[in-house]
Amino acid sequence: MTSPEPAVHVRDLTKTFGATRALDGFDLTVPHGEVTGFLGPNGAGKSTTIRVLLGLLRASSGTARVLGRDPWRDAVAIHHRLAYVPGDTNLWPGLTGGEAIDVLTRGESGERHRRRREELIERFELDPAKRARTYSKGNRQKVALVAALSRDVDLYIMDEPTSGLDPLMEAIFTDEVARLRADGRTVLLSSHILAEVEKLCDTVTIIRAGKAVESGTLAELRHLTRSTVAATTDADPAPLTRLDGVHDLVAENGRLRFDVDDRALHDVLPVLTALGVTGLTITPPSLEDLFLRHYGDELEPVTEDAS
Repeated sequence: MTSPEPAVHVRDLTKTFGATRALDGFDLTVPHGEVTGFLGPNGAGKSTTIRVLLGLLRASSGTARVLGRDPWRDAVAIHHRLAYVPGDTNLWPGLTGGEAIDVLTRGESGERHRRRREELIERFELDPAKRARTYSKGNRQKVALVAALSRDVDLYIMDEPTSGLDPLMEAIFTDEVARLRADGRTVLLSSHILAEVEKLCDTVTIIRAGKAVESGTLAELRHLTRSTVAATTDADPAPLTRLDGVHDLVAENGRLRFDVDDRALHDVLPVLTALGVTGLTITPPSLEDLFLRHYGDELEPVTEDAS
């Protein structure tokens, strides 16, 4: 189901907890049929935003629309049309994994759902007969993923969904989201695993201190960063130092290394040719480069989003 309005439309959203302002005029758009990445370090406001979208928190001000509805007033109706995967899944300890999936997917039935559920259980190597109390964090996460991905809904909201998974299971998850994307489904993916976002997302929003600091396609966001150039030449690299957009040039034993703004690459290449380079490598920026440029020394190792 599609409509002219985005699947998620947030404008000037503010949420305060006493004197703490968790969201400060935050904007977010999730178009239908796309995977939108949601990046930010601990305390940036990612989980607070998602709780507002799920109707678990009421915004202090601003507007939020999910599938054309108000998430606070219409939470029940919205939840029939979305699937949610938290970053830390808590299950009923006395239920088996299979029983927990039944509870999480209540209302779903039919042969298609059964086949999809069994396929996902096999792919994620989950033993559904074990009690939830015996599950590791990774296995609890698998239960949430199987439950969400087996549902046929309009919107999938995932908050650090691969937390606790090993690299093989992360690869399975990536494949499953790529499948949703190919099917034209809508996904909001909150993550700090930048390679995951880079593989899957059509657009990215970066949040810092409750505000959106950048939002756009990967190509648009990469344009704001610098590529790294490594070259080999015996010539004097002085002409490069006079070019606008060249940064941190290091020349040693005939080897050059520097960063260059993407907009300045077309000026740099003729100069490198004139220097008679015998080897040239240009490494485009990654999302990690972009992330570090926004947060610098404030970026900390991410464990759980405390926002």
